[in-house]
Amino acid sequence: MNGLTDKWVLAPIRRLGRVPLSVVGDMGRMGEFLVQAVFYTFAPPLKFFRVLQEIQFIGFGSVLVIVLTGAFTGMVLGFQGYYTLSRVGSTAFLGPMVALSLLRELGPVLTALMVTGRAGSAVTARLGIMRISEQIDELEILGLSPHRYLVVPTLLAALVSVPMLTVIFDVVGIFGGYVVGGKLLGVNSGTYFGSMRDYVEVKDILAGLYKSIGFGGIIAWVCCHKGYTAGFGAEGVSRATTQAVVLSSVLILIFDYVLTSILF
Repeated sequence: MNGLTDKWVLAPIRRLGRVPLSVVGDMGRMGEFLVQAVFYTFAPPLKFFRVLQEIQFIGFGSVLVIVLTGAFTGMVLGFQGYYTLSRVGSTAFLGPMVALSLLRELGPVLTALMVTGRAGSAVTARLGIMRISEQIDELEILGLSPHRYLVVPTLLAALVSVPMLTVIFDVVGIFGGYVVGGKLLGVNSGTYFGSMRDYVEVKDILAGLYKSIGFGGIIAWVCCHKGYTAGFGAEGVSRATTQAVVLSSVLILIFDYVLTSILF
């Protein structure tokens, strides 16, 4: 009787309880990882050349995909905005609509998602390979902090690169909207850029930059943690990479909503 009770009653309850306990445990480990990364960020010496290498990889290496994504995003906004505004006779507001959409939301969010897919996944895979090949363990045996040499440069590089890439995305997207609205659909260039100057404020630009800084921190934090704690074997690295991209993307969208509700 006790065996049947344990099999059909207690065992499902235990399995059900493992899920929230596992989630809470993962959140605690990720929080501890972030605290250690922040601590070593302010603890000298700073590996400056490692930071530059990571900026080149995350920032410069992502410029092409950001330019392409920004250009076509702006062009789509130009098409959709023009035909939507033409219904109410307000095509003169195409410039502010494109600019505000990019500066406040689409620029920071799409840039962060593109960086996650291109650079974040690579960072996770790199750290995962270092974990399964015991290179991280060798650093610890030598008395060197893996956080200082591997995590902090990536974190600082992401905090610098993602806002810069967001600016590029916004500028290219605005001109992409102008190519469609001004050159193809006949909106006057003076109207497009002049009305934009009247309706776009500094706080709109700063809000997008604040978001991009937060997104950069999320990408570096999640991707480094998943790679640092990757399981053994190729399957462990691939699972960690998938989890890093998915979790980073979800947290970016959640953080975007939270910041939007605060800033606006």
